[in-house]
Amino acid sequence: MSATSPRTVGPGVVTGVIALSGVVVSLMQTLVVPIIPQLPRLLDAEPSDASWVITATLLAAAVVTPIAGRLGDMYGKRKVLVGSLVSLVAGSVLCAVSDALIPVIVGRVLQGLATGVIPVGISMLRDVLPAERVGGAVALVSASLGVGGAIGLPLSAAIVENADWHVLFWLAAGLGAACLALVVALLPAPPSRAVERFDTVGAIGLAAGLVLLLLPVTKGGDWGWTSGSTLGLFAGGVVVLVLWAAYEVRVAQPLVDLRVTVRRPVLFTNLASILVGFAMYAMSLTLPQLLQSPGATGYGLGQSTLMAGLALAPGGLVMMALSPVSTRITARHGARTSLLIGVAVIGLGYAVGLFLMAEVWQIVVTAVIVSGGVGIAYAAMPALIMDAVPVTETASANGVNALMRSIGTSTSSAVMAAILANMTLRLGPVEVPTENGFRVTYVVAMVAAAVGLLLTLAIPRAVRATGATGATGATATATAPQAPGSAPTDLPSSNTTETR
Repeated sequence: MSATSPRTVGPGVVTGVIALSGVVVSLMQTLVVPIIPQLPRLLDAEPSDASWVITATLLAAAVVTPIAGRLGDMYGKRKVLVGSLVSLVAGSVLCAVSDALIPVIVGRVLQGLATGVIPVGISMLRDVLPAERVGGAVALVSASLGVGGAIGLPLSAAIVENADWHVLFWLAAGLGAACLALVVALLPAPPSRAVERFDTVGAIGLAAGLVLLLLPVTKGGDWGWTSGSTLGLFAGGVVVLVLWAAYEVRVAQPLVDLRVTVRRPVLFTNLASILVGFAMYAMSLTLPQLLQSPGATGYGLGQSTLMAGLALAPGGLVMMALSPVSTRITARHGARTSLLIGVAVIGLGYAVGLFLMAEVWQIVVTAVIVSGGVGIAYAAMPALIMDAVPVTETASANGVNALMRSIGTSTSSAVMAAILANMTLRLGPVEVPTENGFRVTYVVAMVAAAVGLLLTLAIPRAVRATGATGATGATATATAPQAPGSAPTDLPSSNTTETR
């Protein structure tokens, strides 16, 4: 038996390596948050230019997820995991040795390109684990996205307060290298299930369309939402994506199989994912600002960046703790029910937060409730996707789902920043968001959760795919992963039963 056989290393080890890699990759999203105010000085750049250190990572992450997923389906998921982690290490080292804007932006792009680890890792679990272990493993790895973001803020703040900012990136490089070594040494290399040509034109078209669409979303606040640059890029993005979709439905081997993507279970899961990503990121943007607002405002809590990060850290632990709960709900009632519960809890968290804004512990309660909902919802989404797509497309389908969450987080960043920037009061020489501004962000997040709930209700109650192993391990007709070399599994309507 091969030393890299999943039975040799054990399902728990495989799951642990992928989950750890997911946590490290998601750390990159919050790694530089504590130094955002200092970036113009540290990099000798204008504030608008320095903001590209954040924007570049978000754009790279959005573009790479569906592409990495497709590459994983075609050429092997372990190879894509290795390549992604190499990109993370290279980008981290580049940032660690740089003091200029352009090299740091390039390094942050390379860090963002590692985001494909999470959707590819989730789909790999379906290939290599026993069916009864897949559901719990998927839930745990899904939770790693939120866990990494939650613990990244206090960790980064502690480093910045006690060491040079370059240490942030040396830490990232070290963690990435450790994950890379574990992946190479311990993860199996399941054979690719599809032998076909990579859709280079589709990849270029999708990347161009996403950049044109998401760039004004992330930079519209700086450029002006009605400026020619913002509106022109929006229009260009829409045109490019329409042309891309027309091309994809005509090509024999598309980057994204849009016919699968528009199936009701996949479509409404992806639409709901946008809203969940929006509501999740609203917490990450709004609560730290409320915690750090000056006490002189009468509502601000006057906390340091480190204390604000520590207040949100329990939420990450709750996400991890609730992942097995989501698995049990899915096994008993289906992933649709898990997603419904998760989205409802997110909305409840923001509703409770409207009345709990006066003390640090109250913010912690809000963060814990919202994070709990996010953990349940994030664990359910890959299960819904993998139960509804052919086994040969699990990585690319998860990549598209991760893209939908990225669109939600990018949109949330723009909307919340616009609200807080336009509802301010002057406190000495500076302007700070008003208490009503924070309340409006809570209400907007509640509305997003409510719309997400309606979209989730539109997902069929159950999807059964003949010959495909579902993500839950309990909902598919097969009881083990499809044997390598067997015929690709498709989901024609005649073989799919939907119970509404």
